[in-house]
Amino acid sequence: MDDSSLLKKPPYLAIIILFSGTMVAFLNNSLINIALPTIMKDLDISDYSTVQWLVTAYMLVSGVLMPASAFLITKFSNRKLFITTMSIFGIGTLLASFAPNFGLLLTGRIVQAIGSASVSPLLMNVLLISFPKKKRGMVMGFFGLAMIVAPSIGPTLSGFIIENYDWHLLFIIILPIVVISVGLSIWKLENILPTKEVTLDYVSLILSTIGFGSMLYGFSSAGSKGWADPWVYGTIIFGLIGVISFILRQLRIDNPMLDLRVFKFPIYSHAILLSALIAVVMNSFLILIPTYMQTVRGISPMIAGLMMFPAALIMGVMSPVTGKLFDKFGPRNLVFVGLVITTVATYFMSGLQVDTSSTFIVLIYSLRMFGLSMVVMPVMTNGLNQLPPNLNPHGTATNSTASQVAGSLGSAIIITIMNTTTKERAAELAAKAQAKFTQSGTVPSAEQVVQMKETLMKTALLDGLNHSFLIILGISLIAIFVSLFLKRSVSNQNTETYKNTHIN
Repeated sequence: MDDSSLLKKPPYLAIIILFSGTMVAFLNNSLINIALPTIMKDLDISDYSTVQWLVTAYMLVSGVLMPASAFLITKFSNRKLFITTMSIFGIGTLLASFAPNFGLLLTGRIVQAIGSASVSPLLMNVLLISFPKKKRGMVMGFFGLAMIVAPSIGPTLSGFIIENYDWHLLFIIILPIVVISVGLSIWKLENILPTKEVTLDYVSLILSTIGFGSMLYGFSSAGSKGWADPWVYGTIIFGLIGVISFILRQLRIDNPMLDLRVFKFPIYSHAILLSALIAVVMNSFLILIPTYMQTVRGISPMIAGLMMFPAALIMGVMSPVTGKLFDKFGPRNLVFVGLVITTVATYFMSGLQVDTSSTFIVLIYSLRMFGLSMVVMPVMTNGLNQLPPNLNPHGTATNSTASQVAGSLGSAIIITIMNTTTKERAAELAAKAQAKFTQSGTVPSAEQVVQMKETLMKTALLDGLNHSFLIILGISLIAIFVSLFLKRSVSNQNTETYKNTHIN
């Protein structure tokens, strides 16, 4: 791929405006994680798999709509698209800010997701057209500040707010940032990306929505209904049919909503697979760790957030550094070392106890996020570097869709396994406790019963969490194996052939 289509001078002001929108979208996604136990209590929600929909629904709706971002970026000017999407995001934030019940809160999160779906691909396309390939590592490293660091800062900010104020403030503080972003875009944002007249294939949009939505619902429901429930495996099968139908349609129609022929480029295809695995490893952990800290350890939201803050600082420093290292040395060694560090840290996390020291948790969690900071952006940048400019919108949309859907589906499956393991373990412990009292012929006091139940549930949940960490460890090992075949993207002689043959 050559750099002939690049702008003569990078539009730094436009990048800053788009960066602000992307940053707040990623921050919003992680603010809610550490607040879930508090929201459960405040809204009287008994099942963790229910409240977890505030996270997975946001991720899934974003992932389902991201395929349409290629169409939106191609058809509409970046100025009009950014103003519209951020305004929708603001409406969702407003709904969540004053939500009196779970239903309206979930609705607000879904509206937020609808608005944020195109923001990240839009910024990535502007960056790709603004900088030559030899500088993209450093530039995309700064993009990582929004993609990786914002979700890492979220728990710290969220913990402080939950500890001292009402959880509604998590959304209220975002509103001014959204208003400022929209105001700046109306005032100063220029049109940078080329546009052309294209039509949206509504059948594809419906198929992707039904397919991915049904799959996530099925996997998420398994925690409460069980894998043998007809509604669970029925929705999963129905979702798979929808996803397969969506893929087949994209390959057959002349103007697909998402041009899946980007997978003709092997380095890009490899990057998508690795990005999907990394998304599962990263996103599920961001949900499990706050659960362990607050529910098992009884750590306050504020302290839990502060314990996660060093990792955010490390990632903030490492993102641009990793980008420079990528530009100089390429992705393979960087990604391999990062994944090994991540995997080792995950292994230590899989043996947590009720009395594990806070220092140990902070050190291992920070080490894990340090490893991930060496992985995420190099993988994504290397894959996108192989695509011709014509395919940038579809490449960024496919990458974002794969990461979001893999992250949401993976998190849903792991949370479901955690819930199932916890319930099974709780039943075993309760039966043993009951047998012990029966054999001794004693009747426990009301105070003993309450204390026993609390201890029993913490032990059961800890077993469920450690079991989930082991699954994440297995996925990390698979990612290490996949990274061994990583190659640095270079100009591909098939790029021009593809462009002349397939791109109008």
